[in-house]
Order: sequence, then structure tokens, then C-alpha cells
Amino acid sequence: MPLQIRVMAGKLGDIFWDLGSWIVYYPGFDLGCTIYVANHTDTEKEYALMARLFRDGALLIEEALPVYGHTWFTVAAGDFIRLFGAFRYDETGVILEVSLVERETEEATDSVSTILVSPEAAVLPPAWPVAPGVYGADWLSLMMPLMMMAMLGMIMASAFRPEKEKIIVASPEEIRRLLPPEEARKLLSPGGTE
Repeated sequence: MPLQIRVMAGKLGDIFWDLGSWIVYYPGFDLGCTIYVANHTDTEKEYALMARLFRDGALLIEEALPVYGHTWFTVAAGDFIRLFGAFRYDETGVILEVSLVERETEEATDSVSTILVSPEAAVLPPAWPVAPGVYGADWLSLMMPLMMMAMLGMIMASAFRPEKEKIIVASPEEIRRLLPPEEARKLLSPGGTE
């Protein structure tokens, strides 16, 4: 599976970027990013960047990413470079992986990946991976107990809150009918209570 938990160090170079673990992506639009390539070895290295799109473990697209118009680029020993660019794909709901390929071995020494989430499915973040190829519970099932506890707390708080005094406005006829005549006369007299 392309999305795996890895130690942040390739033997022959490292790759980093400023994209999060998931991004809402609208197909056909540019997805700008900054990629950092670090050569922590003591010799100058040539690298290439390979982009791959995966859906359900199946490879959809694989392409080399040109850097300044060339497939291979050089990074000095103990140095890094910063590359500004953008991706554009007609797919969403996929995993985008960019691998750093070292020229001598022609193997990927490090990679980064992000999930391109379709806008319709972007209500909550995708499930966190718990192991390579195995996905955990979705966010809704994780948040449901917390929401239930919050609702229970609001209900309990309202049950123990004292009731406000109710002011009842009654007509003189209602006062005469509900109260004994002597008390009704006291309330209805122009001076109020005596």
C-alpha cells in the first residue's frame, strides 16, 4: 500500500512537502505545494521525482515530475533544495504519492503522500491509518460518544436549573372569579394592596 507510516529518513536522501495528510481536491484544479529534497550524504546526488495516484490499492497514474524542465536534478552533499510547483489531476478520492528516486540505484529512497478527498466526501477527515493497508474507524464513530455525553450534560444542567418566576397577567373578571371577594377587592382597588 502506498500510504504507510515510515521513519523520516531515506538512506540516500529525504523528501518533505507542505501538504497535509489529506486535502479536499477539486478535479482539474491546480494543487500548489512546496517540495523539499535533502541530501544528507557526503557526496553529490542526482534525484528524480515520481508521482503516483492510487485508488483502493490500484495504480491509476504514474509519471515523472520535471524539475526545471529536466527529469534528473542535482543536490549538493549535506544540502537541500526547495521546489515550488503544482499538480493537476482529473481524479479525486485517491492517494497521491511522490517518491524521491536516487539515480545510482534507480530506487525510491523516500516518499511522501496525501489523500485527495472529493469535496462531496469532505464533511469529516478520512479514517486514520492504523497499519499499512488497514484503516481504522471513521471520525463519525469516534465523535458519536462525545456528542452523546455533551447532550446528556446539557439535559442534566437544564434539569437542575431553577425555574424562573412566571408573571401572570389576568383581567379584573378573572381575578374576581378566582379569588375570594375580599382579596379580589383589595387587588382591584386603585391603591392596590392595603
